[in-house]
Amino acid sequence: MRNTAKITTAVIAAGALTLGLTACGADSSDTDGPLIVAASPVPHAEILNYVKDNLAKKEGLDLQVKEFTDYVTPNTATQDGSVGANYFQNKPYLDDFNKKNGTDIVPVVTVHLEPLGLYSHKVKKADDLKSGATVAIPNDTVNEARSLKLLAAHGLITLKAGVGNEATPSDITENPKKLTFKELEAAQTPRSLDDVDAAVVNGNYAIESDLKPSEDALVLESPKNNPYGNFLAVKKGNEDDPRVKKLAKLLTSPEVKKFIQDKYAGSVLASF
Repeated sequence: MRNTAKITTAVIAAGALTLGLTACGADSSDTDGPLIVAASPVPHAEILNYVKDNLAKKEGLDLQVKEFTDYVTPNTATQDGSVGANYFQNKPYLDDFNKKNGTDIVPVVTVHLEPLGLYSHKVKKADDLKSGATVAIPNDTVNEARSLKLLAAHGLITLKAGVGNEATPSDITENPKKLTFKELEAAQTPRSLDDVDAAVVNGNYAIESDLKPSEDALVLESPKNNPYGNFLAVKKGNEDDPRVKKLAKLLTSPEVKKFIQDKYAGSVLASF
């Protein structure tokens, strides 16, 4: 991540969370106790709460959901054992996080995709963006690259051949509209829409901001062969925890698929 100060703050917050959970007697390593799962509020916590309220009891699973609004603390809390699992991220992001932070978190089961989209309060079509328009994009490594790939896929820019998940604006080779880029924390991108010409917004933050990706996005990621599905993840070695196995089964059940389809109407897509 590029914003060291913000990460440091989040890590400190994670430490405080650890103390708080310990003080309450929670122990994520106790396989007879509740399974505490860290999740982004939308749609991850909503999906987990559906499981908790409708499916978990029948399977003998005591599920507790802890909501976080950043993309750092759920992983640090999973690594230090404050929570038993998390559900908020995709594989490229996790790979980058593990590499940079020395963590060993692993995916268990992929549940859904939140298509990344380009939004605007000022134009109705991407082609209507004026020369020199300012576009807000997430500032974390993977989501910034993902945003640039989205813009390139729709002909707004061209990237260097073979560029990967660390692409930055410096990797743009053609920029016919002379777009300028404002790098922001991912959660801030929808809030920037009144100040910029357009913004690339992660699906969960779009939904939280009352944007409907399937209707409001100027351009939207295709789900075909998309590597950014969101999954349940645990610290390596905890994949065989019986509580985790029960949750993985429930998260990929027909009931959850129907819940996702009915509640999100194409703005969140089941990946199973």
